[in-house]
Amino acid sequence: MADSLAADPGVRFDLVLTNPPFGKKSSVTFVNDEGETKHEAQTIVRDDFWASTSNKQLDFVQHIKTLLKINGRAAVVVPDNVLFEGGAGETVRRKLLHECDVHTLLRLPTGIFYAQGVKANVLFFDRRSASPDPQTQTLWIYDLRTNQNFTLKESPLKRSDLDDFVVCFHPANRHEREASWSAEQSQGRWRPYTYNELVARDKVSLDIFWLRDETLEDSANLPAPEVLAAEIMEDLQAALEQFKAILDDVAV
Repeated sequence: MADSLAADPGVRFDLVLTNPPFGKKSSVTFVNDEGETKHEAQTIVRDDFWASTSNKQLDFVQHIKTLLKINGRAAVVVPDNVLFEGGAGETVRRKLLHECDVHTLLRLPTGIFYAQGVKANVLFFDRRSASPDPQTQTLWIYDLRTNQNFTLKESPLKRSDLDDFVVCFHPANRHEREASWSAEQSQGRWRPYTYNELVARDKVSLDIFWLRDETLEDSANLPAPEVLAAEIMEDLQAALEQFKAILDDVAV
């Protein structure tokens, strides 16, 4: 898809697959005619958006919805903040659940998209016709993150690592899905949440996880020291990049 958020009401698609740009920069610095340095927020305002926000990922989710034909399908990579951020984030999630069939969320391992350390997900949804009734009935979540350790170089994610998710997704008929999680199978990675359960959550947060993180509870299960060191370096680099973005925003 295009990298612009400019509205084009004549373009509609049956399918959109995309990984929008991740980033924190929310303003630009410029010098006006009087020689004064000013900061201007990069907030996208469009009549066909549910909320105006400088969060680029939330803007792209809204943009993708407008690009879809009725019953068009989308799969979009989003960072965790799209799932839990309040304010405009809550508005976008609530509207998305009501106007689209948000049927699947794949929680990806840390650090395999964009900046190292960024936690990403793939959100699957279909656009529906306008209706007073919510179009999302059930959101199915697959947790490929908890107790999983992948890195970009030493231990990259392989296609075979997604085999179980593909089976659970059941592309032939999504209405025949079966959960792998239950009270008896507490380590199952695949479970459903109803619309009512989702909207009852604080800020309609879709940042949902249920698996016990073994690395936090049992030191014997910690990854190898070199893996831990690599993860720490990735987190530090991500933090430094975020600080740099903040400094760029406030620089005079």
